Amino acid sequence: MARPVYRWLAYSLWDIVPIALALAHFAFVLWLVTAFHSLSWWAIVPLALVYAVSLSWSINSISHNQIHNPYFTHKGMNRAFDLLLSVTIGFSQTMYRDIHNRHHRGNSDRPNEKGETVDPLSIYRYGHNGEPEALWRYVFLSAFRDEPKSYYEDMKRKHPDDARWAKVEIYVTVAAYIALAFYDWHAVLLLLPFWYLGQSLSSLNGYYEHFGGNPDLPIAWGVSSYSTLYNVIWMNNGYHAEHHYRPKMHWTKVKAFHKEIKDQQRMMGVKEIPVSHGLGFLLDHSKRG
Repeated sequence: MARPVYRWLAYSLWDIVPIALALAHFAFVLWLVTAFHSLSWWAIVPLALVYAVSLSWSINSISHNQIHNPYFTHKGMNRAFDLLLSVTIGFSQTMYRDIHNRHHRGNSDRPNEKGETVDPLSIYRYGHNGEPEALWRYVFLSAFRDEPKSYYEDMKRKHPDDARWAKVEIYVTVAAYIALAFYDWHAVLLLLPFWYLGQSLSSLNGYYEHFGGNPDLPIAWGVSSYSTLYNVIWMNNGYHAEHHYRPKMHWTKVKAFHKEIKDQQRMMGVKEIPVSHGLGFLLDHSKRG
């Protein structure tokens, strides 16, 4: 008798949701290229913008949750899912896992006496006088600041299996987009700046996940948004202070965890914002709260 499907899931039946959405996202990207010439410009431009937003959404929800709590019990299935994410979002999921784990080791730390941060994504890394970097510099320059070669060499030394799989993800992703370019290079060329916009939107999201946080206080490492719609669509990414405080907690449990510690958070000055992180630039952050 076949084993029930849910036994392939490592943590929760709810993980069927991000898994299904990842498949839908991949199908959307494929369709956008293959249907390009049948679409009018009135459709192409808004769809390209949806594509950009979908990249930030996937990076900060589906991909992010896969990093902390891989969806499947079987390593091969997680590898395959990582490959799917890599092709969909346009970069190696395994490399991103390594960078994101560095992010959690540093928790958006301030530079040390040598001007270095543990967290390569820290909003303080390129700031001055212990202050965060200016918003739009961080947003639009972060995509050019990655150091994939040094990250890969470090991964190769510490986790050679991951390094080998990261190369597979990179090669397959490059091959996939070359194949799509052969099918319709106009579509791939048009989507390229929107791919960059998607990475920038992800950086915008990351900026306000930590702007106003306290790098020296674990419970306040992150900034949270408790917008219901945002957390439904982004799979509880809004509970970011809770996530940094307990990074291995499954995404379905952070809401309950917030209820347990909200009084402590209030006493320790944990910042929350009333909108999604990606809309944080609309707020007046001179007011604490």
